[in-house]
Amino acid sequence: MATLPLVETDRWAHLPPEVRQELDVYETELRRVQQGLMPEKVFLEFRLRHGVYGQRQVGVQMQRIKIPLGMLTTRQMERLADLAEEYADAVCHITTRQDIQLHFVDINDTPNLMRRLAEVGITTREACGNVVRNVCACPQSGICSGEAFDTTPYAQAMAYFLLRHPDGQNFGRKFKIAFSGCEDQECGLALMHDIGAIAKIQNGERGFKVYVGGGLGPLPHQAKLYSEFVPAAEMLPMAQAIARVFARLGEKKNRGKARMKFLVAQLGIEEFIRLVKEEREKLPVDPRWTGYLAEAETFREQPLRPPSELETNGHSPEFARWVRINTRPQRQPGYSMVTVFLPLGDISSDQMRGLARLCRQYVRDTVRTTVPQNLLVRWAPTGELPAFYDGLRELDLAQIGGGSLADITACPGTDSFGGGSLADITACPGTDSCKLGIASSRGLAALLHQKFHNGLGDLADRQDLKVKISGCFNSCGQHHIADIGFFGSVQRKGSHVAPVFQVLLGGEAAGNASAYGLAVAKVPAQNAPVVIKKLTDLYTQGRTGSERFSEFMRRLGKARIKKELQELAVLPSYEENPEFYKDNRQPWEFHHEVGTGECAGAVVDQSEFMLEDGDRLTFEATLAFDEGRYDEAAEKAFAAQIKAADALLFQRGLLLSDNYNTVEKFRELFYDTGEFYATFAENFLRAAQEGSRGLGAERTRRRLEETTLFIEMAQTVYSRMAGAKV
Repeated sequence: MATLPLVETDRWAHLPPEVRQELDVYETELRRVQQGLMPEKVFLEFRLRHGVYGQRQVGVQMQRIKIPLGMLTTRQMERLADLAEEYADAVCHITTRQDIQLHFVDINDTPNLMRRLAEVGITTREACGNVVRNVCACPQSGICSGEAFDTTPYAQAMAYFLLRHPDGQNFGRKFKIAFSGCEDQECGLALMHDIGAIAKIQNGERGFKVYVGGGLGPLPHQAKLYSEFVPAAEMLPMAQAIARVFARLGEKKNRGKARMKFLVAQLGIEEFIRLVKEEREKLPVDPRWTGYLAEAETFREQPLRPPSELETNGHSPEFARWVRINTRPQRQPGYSMVTVFLPLGDISSDQMRGLARLCRQYVRDTVRTTVPQNLLVRWAPTGELPAFYDGLRELDLAQIGGGSLADITACPGTDSFGGGSLADITACPGTDSCKLGIASSRGLAALLHQKFHNGLGDLADRQDLKVKISGCFNSCGQHHIADIGFFGSVQRKGSHVAPVFQVLLGGEAAGNASAYGLAVAKVPAQNAPVVIKKLTDLYTQGRTGSERFSEFMRRLGKARIKKELQELAVLPSYEENPEFYKDNRQPWEFHHEVGTGECAGAVVDQSEFMLEDGDRLTFEATLAFDEGRYDEAAEKAFAAQIKAADALLFQRGLLLSDNYNTVEKFRELFYDTGEFYATFAENFLRAAQEGSRGLGAERTRRRLEETTLFIEMAQTVYSRMAGAKV
């Protein structure tokens, strides 16, 4: 047997013993799997639980770094900058869960990368994997005028209580938690988390309104109310009990149904609550449940410099615009919070180091990452904003944006200050690095940034709309809660495949993600900027008073929206315009051209017709849903799935005149064989069993979501069957 290399223990002797041991074990296991002494399948989940995630590109990894609540010190910022430069591509990427990711990392560098992070109090443990992921919190906690109280110490206690906790190691899928200081805004997005906690004071006691079972992904679920009030002292044992119930009863085999939202839906919220409370009674007392509470009550962040006010005259128009969009007054007089806008969520190593130096002059380690992929600098003396702005300009970090954050934290009484901008676009990595990416979400976001400032400049400063983009249906870019959401897909025409985006409208991030959008159209990737322009123009010209975008779109109606976007939804043939068969920022053809014969051409035409019928029926189903005709909506949605299934069966040589049973043949030829994504197939098979009558609003809405995803997957399978490389 080969001799394993020795771990450099002496070099890291200064690390805490438990941390040192954990990382020594990680390096040992890495070397074992490289020598064939450990099953790759086992090591896969092991490395994921240390934040090491495979990229689209062969031979390199993405290292996700856990940043609880997004809280960063300037020393940590400098260390992250150094590691990005030494081990990655010199870029730190902020994620939509307030983490930081480094891309293009050699897995052999990960042990020492983790050790150097540990030196500044950062861990990558449980940043990925089937565990409790990063605990998120409103980045304005403690400085927002609308919050019930500062959730920072309570969220921190939750994060570190569950980190490495044995009751959080046996899930079928990931588990997400978020804290919000208020109910009306979107700062914590509580309704899209497994546990969402909203600060609340009842009879003078601090506690939380708690929701459970939320989540986005392909099939989003809004969380259900667990309790109107959970005392702060009960939050940690409650979370532990929930974790135990989820670990015991949650799905393990079918990953597509393994999130807690499916367990809550299956059991019903009343039964789920009963089981959690029963589990809570069994728990042995843990002093950590309440050991932090006295300190939490007195927790206060302290500024570095005294408060001051901004001179009203003598400022450049550029500075005035930056102040209006990128800053907001804190609850504490004389201080402001500053959004450092990061297009695509990226900041270079040089910029991160420079920002750390700049922050060290003005604030006391009070920087936080944000869900919209920016950085928030807290406690900046308002009178010193001009000097801070000049420092940001030198670092090329004074770009106008940060609108999502500004809107997220639009606290009462501050709406006229820092309205934000449409230019702040949330986008997941998409095909740039993600194995699951279908279309280039970052490419589209970059194109929009460019167009907003060159050619669509009237949109750059809009403070009432937000765009979120995902490279596939998994909603990593949170497209479901955007004013205008996009998720990537494919569409075949002839012998070529083009990148397209589903357009979602009706999402509401306000109220902690109070509503999810539904697909209204599918448009070529090249047309997405024009779609945004068209929709924003309609809104500008037709809104009444303070009507929000989602309200206006509901009033306009999907039939009118469909008509307005009809021309933009047309995918020209490759011969008419080959540019439509390239993804944004990618000069090569989206998929390789394949040869076609006469028989294949005829088959393709018929299948495309059926798939188009499926899209049409889906749209009609959404119209019926909007008008409260739930039975009709459910029936049309199922009919759309039947059309998509028939399109695939046609490729297997079955004709509609054969009078076959679509559901049974689909089960036999696509589900049992594993050719169709199992979760979406099972949704279709279940719909066939449950029928379409009396489902009610919530279940009908879910069927609409399932139908969209079923047809999108059918498009992908069809493209593969027809010979296109997918």
